[in-house]
Amino acid sequence: MRGGRTAGVLALAAALLAPLGLSAAAPAAAASARTEETISVPVGPEPDGSAVALDATVVSPGGGARHPAVLLTHGFGGSKDDLLERARELADAGYVALAYTSRGFGASGGRIHLADPDFEIADGTALLDTLAGRPDVQLDGAGDPRVGAAGGSYGGATSLMLAGADRRVDATAASITWNDLSAAFVPGGSGGQAGVFKRRWTSVFFSRAVEASRGRADADPVCGRFDPGVCRIFLDAARTGTPSAPMTRLLSRHSPAPTLPAVQAPSLLVQGMRDSLFDLGQADATARTLQGRGVPVAVRWFEGGHDGGADEREGADLRTWFDRYLTDDGRGRTGLPVPAFRAPVPAGAADRSVTSSTYQGLGGLDGSSAQVPLAAGAGATILSPPGGDPAAISGIGAAFGAIGDAAESGSGSGSGSGGEGGGLVGYPLAALPGQSVAFDTQPLADPQQVVGTPTVRLRVTSTARDATLFVSWWRMGNAGPSSPRAQVSPVRVATTPGRPVDVTVPLPSGTYAPSAGSRWRVLVSATDAGFAVPTDARSYRIELADPTLRLPTAPAAAATDGRVDVPGLDPEVAAVGIGLAALLALVAAGFGAAAWRRRRTDRADTRADLAAVPLVVDDLVKTYRDGHRAVDGVSWRAEAGQVVGLLGPNGAGKTTTMRMLVGLIRPESGQVHVLGDPVHAGAPVLDRVGALIEGPGFLPHLTGRANLQAYWAATGRDPGEADLEAALEVAALGDAVDRPVRTYSQGMRQRLGIAQAMLGRPEVLLLDEPTNGLDPPQIAAMRPILRDYAAGGRTVVVSSHLLSEVEQTCTHVVVMNRGRVVAAGSVADLLAGDEASVVALAPGSDPARIADAVRADLRDAAEQVRVDPVAGTLTCTGGASRGRVVAAVVAAGGDVVGVSGRRRLEEVFLGVIGAGDDGAAGSAGSTGGTDASQESEEERMERLRKVRTR
Repeated sequence: MRGGRTAGVLALAAALLAPLGLSAAAPAAAASARTEETISVPVGPEPDGSAVALDATVVSPGGGARHPAVLLTHGFGGSKDDLLERARELADAGYVALAYTSRGFGASGGRIHLADPDFEIADGTALLDTLAGRPDVQLDGAGDPRVGAAGGSYGGATSLMLAGADRRVDATAASITWNDLSAAFVPGGSGGQAGVFKRRWTSVFFSRAVEASRGRADADPVCGRFDPGVCRIFLDAARTGTPSAPMTRLLSRHSPAPTLPAVQAPSLLVQGMRDSLFDLGQADATARTLQGRGVPVAVRWFEGGHDGGADEREGADLRTWFDRYLTDDGRGRTGLPVPAFRAPVPAGAADRSVTSSTYQGLGGLDGSSAQVPLAAGAGATILSPPGGDPAAISGIGAAFGAIGDAAESGSGSGSGSGGEGGGLVGYPLAALPGQSVAFDTQPLADPQQVVGTPTVRLRVTSTARDATLFVSWWRMGNAGPSSPRAQVSPVRVATTPGRPVDVTVPLPSGTYAPSAGSRWRVLVSATDAGFAVPTDARSYRIELADPTLRLPTAPAAAATDGRVDVPGLDPEVAAVGIGLAALLALVAAGFGAAAWRRRRTDRADTRADLAAVPLVVDDLVKTYRDGHRAVDGVSWRAEAGQVVGLLGPNGAGKTTTMRMLVGLIRPESGQVHVLGDPVHAGAPVLDRVGALIEGPGFLPHLTGRANLQAYWAATGRDPGEADLEAALEVAALGDAVDRPVRTYSQGMRQRLGIAQAMLGRPEVLLLDEPTNGLDPPQIAAMRPILRDYAAGGRTVVVSSHLLSEVEQTCTHVVVMNRGRVVAAGSVADLLAGDEASVVALAPGSDPARIADAVRADLRDAAEQVRVDPVAGTLTCTGGASRGRVVAAVVAAGGDVVGVSGRRRLEEVFLGVIGAGDDGAAGSAGSTGGTDASQESEEERMERLRKVRTR
């Protein structure tokens, strides 16, 4: 809640001035003129001679002019429907977009040949012919449309292969796709050995297409709409766990790699760093081939991929790329429209990335590297068990990844549905005892900025003629090891039984930011559940051939803050900017005048007598326009060292009160004081208040750490006062703190929200339903954090529905109902005292019958007699002594097994709420009248169900 006034003016400035940095090379089209046309495009027949037509939609800017075109191809298992939103965006930017459903999917005919040059790629040529014949498509010559090709995953490979097969393609944008499908599905070969088969991803890949075929008359029950020859190859590999020679040949042929020597189209390659299907090496191989031929190439990595995580820059970079190579204005320029290389930096700083004017591959931006010592050790012998079971689990991307969903189906998209499940696995599952060995680094002397593929050199001795290993690396933290992206590198090396062989092993590629003093672990495992592993029992002796870990690094100058310079502004745009600046000056002056008047009011409302009281709520009233009085004369206070629970049913006015406590809502009467200063929107004293009200709000593309840093920066206070590390300890997010927040679960967002509220260690901490989304262990872990925070002399106010948690956490409670305070005091005073007698009855007793008899016996001496049929207790409040209550229970035939004076908070809460709902509540501390005590348990619960919620 800090820095509210400044942040508001800056937000307005940003909103008004942001458009000045935008320019579009392609003519923008009005959405109202946009047209959409569904067409059927005849393409080549199937091998059996059956005719095939593709289902397509053309989205055009309209207006009668000719425009450059873009061909959009979806991901595996998708359809043109996944592309229509992107097609509309392109049409609004001045392009004719043709989105189509690939052969074998959706409403298109034919069978799936898996990006076969003779079928799917030939289909692309027919689609280019269709574009060339349209009156709204710009031509470079007869039958030659000005056209770009874009797609993600399956669509990305198709786009690159089409550019190699048909030189009419003028530019490509390919995302999260493959270079060589054989190398992608069988990676890690070394020393003349074939690689390791990705059995899990192959199964998902095949099953996705079969599932998409269900319900169609032309689908085979086993193969779906796969071509029978392709289906047979996949089924054989799934059965044997080993790719056959025909499968290897097919996968290699159905890949961009053989066609790249013919590609002339400038190519934008976007690859995800959280992708266990197509890793960064696939884009690297494509980029290097095209660079070697002088083709313009730009490579961008992002935090996501098939294992989950969205590509936030996708749409902007796609249009920027096509504006440069497809429009008349863009073709008149030189150089790449985007950096030759860009990748995000997981260091927590907002919008930071590593950029370079050249792409140097996975060995680092300039070939430099850091040598990090590994702790010397004797190594270990690990077992590869018979049958390969149990197998380590290093990631679960293939099980919950985004194949066929938004990640693949959008053109160039790398978003994912994997979410938190996209690869997060605990260390114990990845490091099975007896099957793994770990090598730890010494604490790093200096921070590093890693870009590329770290490597380690191992010495392997196998009892077989080969060794299959899986290598990953982990950051060592206080909570244990955590994997930055849950990726693993497979390696298979030829060996002679009993003789050691040295091998350089790549670790998962990407960007990393090891900090000074941090420690990292290289984990070597004999199994991994995502791959086909040897089924014979064998063992490997694993040692370090070189006690150093090589980290490819980037120079500090390569890091940027993500801002885009605008070298020159059009004079009219500059004039608009000056006008807006003048408007902002007037707005700022208005804010200044209002602030001056507010300061005068604040001086008058300041209460010196309350300077030592953290929070005082005095007679707050708030009535909404519909006449509903949500808060009706609420008064209470919270002292230093207290954890105060604000309780009440839905509609009691808790959240409205909380919002007034921080100035988000203005009361129509009454005041709130924090340490003697009045509270209102933008009040300076709010610097001393931390709040989480109605759920956290974060920028989804930033990491958890970056969100906290950005929030604190917005307050304008000294970064040294934030105590960021203490807040991160509260969040307990582990390695996820350096992941984009869009990948977080609700519980993770909630913990980050609590941590944000605690930044700067505010004197007053307000938490509205802080346990939302937390699991029981996390809720239990939050109790001592809040108690310890208050014990240091601060104050915590918690609004909650979880009565048991309030009872265990809070020192004091304020109970609200229908906008009023109906009870207040310390938890100890409310739950205990001579006026309450709690009698525990033996199993088999009839508490309701006994309660009726006790009410008749004690008469006016009992204010309330209530039973808990689940706990088997009878609670009596009023003037009757404990001995008299017990005697009455025994006289009624009750078998007493225990008696105490402590009630549960639930009993107190239901008592005051039930009485208050009958109109009996009014004064703080009221516990209701005798009428409520005479009703049956069923009647009381039915009445409580009718408590109105607003």
